[in-house]
Amino acid sequence: MAHTSLVDKRVVFDFEIAFSNGGGLKGWDFRLDIDGDDIDDAALADYIVQDMRLLMVGTVRIDNKRIIEEAHKRRA
Repeated sequence: MAHTSLVDKRVVFDFEIAFSNGGGLKGWDFRLDIDGDDIDDAALADYIVQDMRLLMVGTVRIDNKRIIEEAHKRRA
């Protein structure tokens, strides 16, 4: 879906991913474009894992999630 408005919704959040084979990945103030006004933590976790093409993911923790209005950076 192409976004035509100048201001869209984005989610800003911190995350911690633990891999089932060891190790992990952390991010803070990470931003993703979203469709709609909100996204639940489970959907957000799925989105980030798929978007980053991560494998062997054990758990994903989402913290400090907030929705902001800002022009989307990535186009479909």
